[in-house]
Amino acid sequence: MALFSKFSSLFKRTQESPSHERGHIDWDDLESTLIGADLGPTLAHEVAQQLRADKKLSLHDALEQLLVAKERTLNLASAGPTVILIVGVNGSGKTTSVGKLGALLAAEGKSVVVVAADTFRAAAREQLETWAVRSGLICFGGKDGADPAAVAFDGVGQALERGADFVLIDTAGRLHTKEGLMDQLGKIRRVVEKRAPVAEVLLVLDGSTGQNALAQAENFAAAVEVTGLVLTKLDGSTRGGSALAIERSLEIPIKFVGTGEGVSDFAPFSPEGFIAGLLNQ
Repeated sequence: MALFSKFSSLFKRTQESPSHERGHIDWDDLESTLIGADLGPTLAHEVAQQLRADKKLSLHDALEQLLVAKERTLNLASAGPTVILIVGVNGSGKTTSVGKLGALLAAEGKSVVVVAADTFRAAAREQLETWAVRSGLICFGGKDGADPAAVAFDGVGQALERGADFVLIDTAGRLHTKEGLMDQLGKIRRVVEKRAPVAEVLLVLDGSTGQNALAQAENFAAAVEVTGLVLTKLDGSTRGGSALAIERSLEIPIKFVGTGEGVSDFAPFSPEGFIAGLLNQ
């Protein structure tokens, strides 16, 4: 992720010497670097222009200003379990994120029901059951091929009976370009809310997919009122700048990030830590 290291040190030196001019900076090179980190051309140009105009602005602060969200904690239900719908495309790390989020909440002393409403992928329920055993979660799922909305509805019912604090509903991965599958997410939400309100819709995005992640986020947001983002696969080889573009463009807060395979590699999103990692600080 450290594509900006030469520019980061340069701007730090500039701040330490306010009288120093930035005329020697290759602004086209900077914009290319920002684009290469998946900010996209519009945002890259905006950041470069801000740095040219404000001699005291650091690259770190310019990037952090793109993260516009004020609140990144989970929305909680006023009564009953907090129901969270987790959505995303195939291969984004969605089911793993459900398990890790459940483990994170369980470690805080919360009772958690995970619902395997992905009835199309045979291994999805087994994967959630493994997380449930490992982390002390309750796993509920229907038969393969069952109606996902019905499974989600029954899973929330189980949570209500048990007095659970959280319900995490894992939905089937789907391409954001498939209108019928996207409409199905709306159905799942409508059916679930006959039993309990959905407090959060978390969209899981693969952080390594670059600007394609922005297109995914736009389509999911239009279909199911996404309230928060989970960025996965933000390891050392991922550029990560698309996260800035998504939050800035859609004003949907990044709430959690995954940086590896372990439970400890999943945590609440820290803007400061993310920017520092991007700049290799």
